[in-house]
Amino acid sequence: VSCARRCVYERVVGLVVALGLLVDDSIVVVENIERWMREGHTRLEATIKATKQIGLAVLGCTVALIIAFMPLVFLPEAPGDFIRSLPMGVITSVLASLFVSLTIIPFLSSRLLKENHGHPDGNMFMRALKKLIHGSYSKLLDKALARPVLTVIVAGVIFFASLQLFPVIGFSLFPASEKPQFMIEITTPLQSNLTYTNNIAAEIEKELKQHPEVAYFATNVGKGNPRVYYNVIPENERTDFAQLFIQLHEDTSPDRKLQIIEELRSKWTPYPGAKVEVKNFEQGPPMEAPVEVRLYGENLDTLRSLAARVETMLEKTEGTMYVTNPVVHLKSDIRVAINKEKAQMLGIPTVNIDRTVRLAIAGFNAGKFSDENGDDYEIVLTKAKAEHPTLDALENLYVNNNQGRAIPLTQVASLQLESSPLNIKHQDKIRTVSVNAFVQKGFLNDNVIRDVIGKMDNMKLPEGYNYEMGGELESRNESFGGFTSVIIVTIFLFIAVLILEFRTFKSTLIVLSVIPLGIVGAVIALLVTGNSLSFVAIIGLIALAGIEVKNTILLVDFTNQLRAQGKSLEEAIREAGEVRFLPIILTSLTAIGGLLPIAVSTNPLVAPLAIVLIGGLISSTLLSRIVTPVVYKLIPPRI
Repeated sequence: VSCARRCVYERVVGLVVALGLLVDDSIVVVENIERWMREGHTRLEATIKATKQIGLAVLGCTVALIIAFMPLVFLPEAPGDFIRSLPMGVITSVLASLFVSLTIIPFLSSRLLKENHGHPDGNMFMRALKKLIHGSYSKLLDKALARPVLTVIVAGVIFFASLQLFPVIGFSLFPASEKPQFMIEITTPLQSNLTYTNNIAAEIEKELKQHPEVAYFATNVGKGNPRVYYNVIPENERTDFAQLFIQLHEDTSPDRKLQIIEELRSKWTPYPGAKVEVKNFEQGPPMEAPVEVRLYGENLDTLRSLAARVETMLEKTEGTMYVTNPVVHLKSDIRVAINKEKAQMLGIPTVNIDRTVRLAIAGFNAGKFSDENGDDYEIVLTKAKAEHPTLDALENLYVNNNQGRAIPLTQVASLQLESSPLNIKHQDKIRTVSVNAFVQKGFLNDNVIRDVIGKMDNMKLPEGYNYEMGGELESRNESFGGFTSVIIVTIFLFIAVLILEFRTFKSTLIVLSVIPLGIVGAVIALLVTGNSLSFVAIIGLIALAGIEVKNTILLVDFTNQLRAQGKSLEEAIREAGEVRFLPIILTSLTAIGGLLPIAVSTNPLVAPLAIVLIGGLISSTLLSRIVTPVVYKLIPPRI
């Protein structure tokens, strides 16, 4: 799955999200025109007056929605690149919707709507809905307005109670992939040859063929797969490494795929003569492992000792698996120690010794050979090698001196075996070792990481040595590093737009008071559906704020208009609540209808976004119809 394909997918999701919002402005405009016509105005007169009455509020609603999505467009680094297509799809669609609702829709309404509805309250559906509004809603609103302080306290208690559910649902930055594919990594003992690694891979292949769900698989021995998934970085060439890409049949469900992965993990942990890791593909930016402890220090031996302690700690931590310590094994190197004084006495240049050793081990590039087809081949001159390499290959070497006499290599050099790390990583010019682990099924990454941090804080490190967490925690900090500024910018833009529209700070506070009510439904929806709070779910919360504010602007704006016409505070609040209840309900239903296909999809990456929006819309639509009028009564803006 390429990055380009992922961006296209996110854009399609953005358009699907926008689908539920596209008709919102048009619904509000048409409903207002219909209401004016039911009051006895002609089509043209009703169209002009209704559009003029609602136009500024519709503009403010759309701007508020764009503000909610706009900061996501400017989210920095990898998270921004990952999600940018989604808000762009929503913003462009909503802008087009605004233009249509204030131009084409009024024109069509003035030509197509029927002036005589037969019944002053509309069709059967409208009459039933209005009866419900005048009955249940009006009575409930009257009780709330009679006790405004108590109503706000109850709403506050509900909000703070919902915040206590966040630790229950937990946090996971990105979910696993839902696609019917996974990979297997094979690591044989250090410096194993390709033949041995290939034999292990062949045994794994033989067992995979026994699973009817496997459509095909591809094996790379001595290096990793090519970029088969958008966030998987290919492994470099290593003789002790092999990687398999497994494609299941398309009709294999995500649950069945996870079941197969767990079966293989249980069967191959441990595996004789190799380390076999069965891994599912993950969503989000590239990450080596969810749990990563990064140790810093200067002395390699001390770092190895600390890494061993961390490795043991991770293995004992509940929920971890596939613990990897890159310095637990050291590679064996052969060092040719040249006696320079003796070599000089025998007339042997040091460069001759170096060339001879290279000739015996790697070979010497003697030129190129071109065949009759024009294909070029390297000519490598080297010493005949035994089936299994031994030190005899170096001990039986001879080096020519300046006079052309062959001198045994052992007379001027000694062979020494040395141990050294596979690689030495540096960060900010400081040596570092990363010990990492994956998380078992049924455990939340956040809980395991928190457990590891607690144990690392209790681990006494020598002076000059420290640790930091990498993996998902580092990726989370990078993802949400720009979120603080995003949220601050969003809040200030919301306030600026609302003050420009209403010209009073109290009206702005009334509109913004709806945001906590949406969080209530969003958290409950995540809990009921079994989803954790994730990067995409948090983006859903930000988008939810814009949709909530959009609906509340209609209510507050109409209440202000009624008061400006001379109606009393409570009379204006009651009438606005009843009149604006219908368009707000209709716009919420269309938004929920557009989001339902995403919410019920099998894609675990974007489904939480739709679930958050649906849950938040339900709670804010129901609760804010009571709470917003009450808050308006407590802090009535100046008209």
